[in-house]
Amino acid sequence: MAKREPAKTIQPLPVDAPARRRLPILLRHAWYGLNQAFRRRITHLGITPDQFTVMRTLLEGGDDGLMQRDLIKKMASDPNTIASLVDRMQRAGLLERETHEKDRRANLLRLLPVGRKKYLEARKIALSLQAEILSALPEDKREAFLEDLAQVAENCRTAAEKS
Repeated sequence: MAKREPAKTIQPLPVDAPARRRLPILLRHAWYGLNQAFRRRITHLGITPDQFTVMRTLLEGGDDGLMQRDLIKKMASDPNTIASLVDRMQRAGLLERETHEKDRRANLLRLLPVGRKKYLEARKIALSLQAEILSALPEDKREAFLEDLAQVAENCRTAAEKS
């Protein structure tokens, strides 16, 4: 039986060391690479990753639709960006926007059948890409990684609210 080497303890570098891995850069590189890979894989569907996220969020919101202000919160985006995105998606026939019956200032959004069809096609691609990306980690560590990343994202959101 082979003798096991003791596990190496990694000593963290000082926070200001040039060689230290930096969270913002790592997150940016991960997001940019994932976003570009997904964008290229769904281009034939005529949608963007942001439009896919709108579609997913609307479907998860239920059959009654979702208020545009709720979409803004769920996507962690600003009102102007979402308004522009929704305008483009409405013109493309992916969703419908109607004035809320009880609040004339609010818009209710619903995914149209063509939007649902494109979403389902893109979802297959998204799941395949996610599996490909997460294959960099041992299978038994993937869920813990996603949980840790969710906590980091929550802490980022909280820090933004406090600022």
